[in-house]
Amino acid sequence: MTTTTPSTTVANLRDLGGTPLSGGRTVRPGLVLRSGQLDRLDVDADPVVAALGLRTVVDFRTDAERAAHPDRIPQGVRLLVEDVLADKLNAGKIPAATQLKDLLSDPAMAEEHLGGGKVRALFEDTYRSFVSTASAQAAYRTLLTELADPQAGPLLFHCTAGKDRTGWGATVVLSLLGADDETVMDEYLSVNPAVKQAFAPMIEGFTVAGGNPDIALGLIGVFPEYLRAALDEVGTRYGSMEKYVREGLGVPDEAVEALRTRLAV
Repeated sequence: MTTTTPSTTVANLRDLGGTPLSGGRTVRPGLVLRSGQLDRLDVDADPVVAALGLRTVVDFRTDAERAAHPDRIPQGVRLLVEDVLADKLNAGKIPAATQLKDLLSDPAMAEEHLGGGKVRALFEDTYRSFVSTASAQAAYRTLLTELADPQAGPLLFHCTAGKDRTGWGATVVLSLLGADDETVMDEYLSVNPAVKQAFAPMIEGFTVAGGNPDIALGLIGVFPEYLRAALDEVGTRYGSMEKYVREGLGVPDEAVEALRTRLAV
């Protein structure tokens, strides 16, 4: 599996290119990339990002996340804003994924809201919403239809840490392209080292202040049960990833075929 050379200004940057697919094929390099937020992106100071030749960026973050840390987009790159969690926020259920820094700055609040295993249950519920809510369906529909369009060029999609909303996006893309279950899970879990490194000072401060390390790990890391919650939701609602994409996301079969033709080699 190919990973991008570490960027100095973009956290958790990965190229899905090189990921093995069925029939001995792989994902074509340089066309579909994932990362954390781009608030520190500096093309002039970062030859890795400059070499990507990005044409399209899909931002899965909430309004509040984008206001606090606006993306820095290279000149000429299209920015598409697709708030995955909008419906969940509007329903008054604020996902932990959007509050990492707040929760890790207050051990007592974290224990109250997320102790006793609640952190993992909350994330599993959030992952199910990636499949079930209209805002998430619209976001992932945009991701797939853009990837099917040759005019989109190299495309990067991201959220804040690049692990949850972005991880589900990568799962859907790789599943459609023909990656097996083990490969899909490996890619999903592969971001753990980069995410933990990025949040290491915050985690240390949280635990030094008396915070429960299990809560910190549940917030920062990704776990198989998180992804399985979304996959189970697909199975329950649609029966297969193909039907989820066709019926849940509303992506036509010809777009899926175009995506496969463009991204698999």
